[in-house]
Amino acid sequence: MSHESDRELARLWRVSRTVHEMVRDRGYLVADYEVDVSFDQFKNDFGATGSVDRGPMSFSVKHAEDEGTLYVYFCAEKNVSKAAMKTFITSMDKIGAKRGIIIWSEKMSPAAKKTLQELASEYHLEDFQESDLLVNITRHFLVPKHQIMRKDEKDQLIKRYRLKETQLPRIMITDPVARYYGMKRGQVMRIERASETAGRYITYRICM
Repeated sequence: MSHESDRELARLWRVSRTVHEMVRDRGYLVADYEVDVSFDQFKNDFGATGSVDRGPMSFSVKHAEDEGTLYVYFCAEKNVSKAAMKTFITSMDKIGAKRGIIIWSEKMSPAAKKTLQELASEYHLEDFQESDLLVNITRHFLVPKHQIMRKDEKDQLIKRYRLKETQLPRIMITDPVARYYGMKRGQVMRIERASETAGRYITYRICM
């Protein structure tokens, strides 16, 4: 394997780890051994031929509570085409998944972006560039603990403090942490920060 391929593989190894951590943090059934893959094992699985093979990196996973299936697709094309999107959706349909994440390396074509938008009513689709997943931002010591509240928890919060949804502080759907957790508009994030005086300080933000 060339030095360049080895470097790309090391980069993908980090991306794969972040993706598995992200999926697990969303409540999907991801085992520790799937997250804690050594570089040597990763290299053997996806780079044994001497070149990087993204295809076999794709995987599906069940949610711990609603048992819905999520399909994570690592696109082999550097520039995502409409044909690649069709492959992505076909793979989802084969396993009956309505939720999907496509991971891409360099560019997503206008046609591919349009396909994402057109299918939004039928599927819940997300896309991430590999460079955004090299580091798990939620593991940084300056990022407080985040947790999406269930609908009943949100309703109790609003009732307890006699609030309207519009009175809650906001977090944008494009915020990196909101994207990491797959937030949807209207959901509320519980944010727990360490406090020298109170021990912990809790705030809430609604996704807009």
